Amino acid sequence: MRMLIANGTVVDTDPEVRVLPEADVLVEDGVITAVGTGLDAGDAEVLDATGLIVLPGLVDTHRHLWQSVLRSVAADSTLGGYLDLVLGRLGPAFLAEDVHAANLWGALEALDSGTTTVYDWSHIQLTPDHTDAALDALAASGIRCVFGYCRPGAESDPRQRAEVRRVAARSLPSLVTPALAALGPVFGPEEAAGADWRLARELGLQVSVHATGVGTVEWLHREGLLGPDVMFVHGNGFTDEAMRRVADSGGVASVAPAIESQMGHGLPETGRFRGFGVTTGLGVDTVTAAPSDMFAVMRAAFAAERGRGGSITAAEVLRMATVEGAAVLGLDDRIGSLRPGKQADLVMLRAGDLGLAPVHDPVGAVVTAAGPANVDTVLVAGRVVKRDGRLPYADTRGALDLVSRSAARIARAVAVAP
Repeated sequence: MRMLIANGTVVDTDPEVRVLPEADVLVEDGVITAVGTGLDAGDAEVLDATGLIVLPGLVDTHRHLWQSVLRSVAADSTLGGYLDLVLGRLGPAFLAEDVHAANLWGALEALDSGTTTVYDWSHIQLTPDHTDAALDALAASGIRCVFGYCRPGAESDPRQRAEVRRVAARSLPSLVTPALAALGPVFGPEEAAGADWRLARELGLQVSVHATGVGTVEWLHREGLLGPDVMFVHGNGFTDEAMRRVADSGGVASVAPAIESQMGHGLPETGRFRGFGVTTGLGVDTVTAAPSDMFAVMRAAFAAERGRGGSITAAEVLRMATVEGAAVLGLDDRIGSLRPGKQADLVMLRAGDLGLAPVHDPVGAVVTAAGPANVDTVLVAGRVVKRDGRLPYADTRGALDLVSRSAARIARAVAVAP
């Protein structure tokens, strides 16, 4: 199948951010084969991109999709309040069908806003049925995803390790990549954390860990567990020495600037990570207290770094939300830019919309002015998952009904107003 995206304002991100006016993108069998002007369409389906900004799909490197059912429930919470309410009270009330409804809805809203890839840091694995429900929902949505399995409980348990192996060996759609999300050593004992790291490396899985302040990087260094397969989420308050150790090990980082600023983690460390040479992506984290779209996250990162005196540019922020985010997930050989040979994960924005037009600088407009309402068309691996501003998903209304019923049931179960 051939598709020509014709006559758009094309913004690529590799090797640097550049704008190609009135350009075309040719896609064959889900792969980008050419980018340029006046490309021969031949027998290709033509998508007219006149008046549209065409760019790589956005990459969210850290989100808890199961929490889409809990939108804005912790808007005023600090991190401690979030942990008590969301993980302490609401999470245990989730049934497997609630996880399915939440993951489906969260994935659909990501696609709707131009996010084509998400790292689902999934710490709702109360039973194997919960895990399978999450994975089935991801497959149904059509999103590209790294599924970060976080085993339940803080202790090391052979049965839990067997479940990690089952998930890693499970027949997964081509768009879903397994990974390990580790509770320890931050929220669990060091012995269990060591077992997680060894298991992940046995299975060839990337490890993602929440970490702030002093202790985590230092312990991993002492134990010889740092490496290019480790993603540090947040990193607020890391010492310069810890930053250097992460960089020297080839480790990567995911910053969630909106949540970190709101919940009191500390100033987002976007500029410091990048200054030390650590490949850094951006993440929504949780919609319990922040917007679900990567445009809002880009603006939060841009404003926070500029506010602390950094010189970050709009182009650098866009790279973090695309090709650098893809590199954080180990997927930059497949996605993140429009380089021929990569999968056709694309988003197209209506440049003539109120609030976005007139567009003087397409890169600046994407980072500082664009939002979900401007997203006209989205492709994942060459498949159209949004067109003319509408998701062609078969039953969006049914998905809304499922997530609304789950939200109401969970609220009743723990006496929290829906």
